[in-house]
Amino acid sequence: MYGKAKFIGELLVPVAPFDQKSGRETWTVAFAPDGSYFAWSQGHRIVKLVPWKKCLNNFVVGVVDVPDTPVPRRMSRQNSSEGSAGRSEPREHTIDCGDIVWGLAFGSSVPEKPSRCVNIEWHRFKFGQDQLLLATGLNNGRIKIWDVYTGKLLLNLLDHTDIVRDLTFAPDGSLVLVSASRDKTLRVWDLKDDGNMVKVLRGHQSWVYCCAFSPDSSVLCSVGAGKTVFVWDMDKYNLIRKLEGHHNDIVSCEFSPDGALLATASYDTRVIVWDPHVGCVLLELGHLFPPPSPIFAGGANDRWVRSVSFCHDGLHIASVADDRLVRFWNIDERSPQAVASLNNGLCCTFSTDGSVLAAGSRDGSVHFWASPRTIASLQHLCRMALRRVMSTPQVQKLPIPSRMVDYLSYRIF
Repeated sequence: MYGKAKFIGELLVPVAPFDQKSGRETWTVAFAPDGSYFAWSQGHRIVKLVPWKKCLNNFVVGVVDVPDTPVPRRMSRQNSSEGSAGRSEPREHTIDCGDIVWGLAFGSSVPEKPSRCVNIEWHRFKFGQDQLLLATGLNNGRIKIWDVYTGKLLLNLLDHTDIVRDLTFAPDGSLVLVSASRDKTLRVWDLKDDGNMVKVLRGHQSWVYCCAFSPDSSVLCSVGAGKTVFVWDMDKYNLIRKLEGHHNDIVSCEFSPDGALLATASYDTRVIVWDPHVGCVLLELGHLFPPPSPIFAGGANDRWVRSVSFCHDGLHIASVADDRLVRFWNIDERSPQAVASLNNGLCCTFSTDGSVLAAGSRDGSVHFWASPRTIASLQHLCRMALRRVMSTPQVQKLPIPSRMVDYLSYRIF
């Protein structure tokens, strides 16, 4: 048996009398790394940036506990015409990107990491520790970089030849951005080098739908219109391995907070949890029972999984499917812990502290639910701490009992 997730609020888009239904989709939702802002593509070229704490306070008071979020500082005076690096309250912004927005990603230079470029002193932009950026991937193949605190356009990246479907920043504060496109490529950009394109990653035979960095920024996962998961080494920019197991297009991927697990969502009605270090399947979360056979995996289009997201506690996974349900899974179980209704859901992501799940839909609206409350065991917390610094092959070499190795390797949960 599973429970019903607690609904806490929604953000709706005002609809004009003759508004077109196409182009209103919320393809992406995102939270800032410091939890200060929430952004979503509300259709018709528009991205909305709202202070998350203020947004949450406008919902029903007392539904979910949210820790105090530090108020971010503005950009340095070099990049912003609106003032100094002093503190100020986050402000709401409405950004017109000029074309349909498919991908969104926040980028932060905290903790600050230097650029790989040697001539950094010649650059137009000198990003400091108070930097917070928003990248938007557009229908025309462009990527626009915005100052979150002022809503102003900083950079315009032109190189993709088709829709930029997804974007992800390296979590290490280097402001390295990776874009996934329908032109079958991934491109690596260094924003501290004025948005210079560092590398083109090729290998996908068709559209690339999604990409995600590992927590230590050393590995990138990419998925697309195909049955293969690509895992890339981001130090050498080469392909490490391909993961085979899905029977239809793969549309979403995300690493666990410790980097030991990788979740992928597919039109074959399944979410698969992998060990990205060795390429084996650890867990399958089915959305259709009995599961379709591989030859019919593309036919169950009322169960296509659209999005998957890992909670920051490392215990929960959320998925959005075409059967009008949002599911909250616990990695210890193979059935949902809680469900919620959502018509025409397209994407989902957890808040920075993991207390709230946001999901976008085709009508441009965003819905929010409180995450299931589970107190992590001391064993799980120790496992996450260890796996943040050790890969699976390193764990397997430890002089400890085999059952403990299996637990640390997530062979048993």
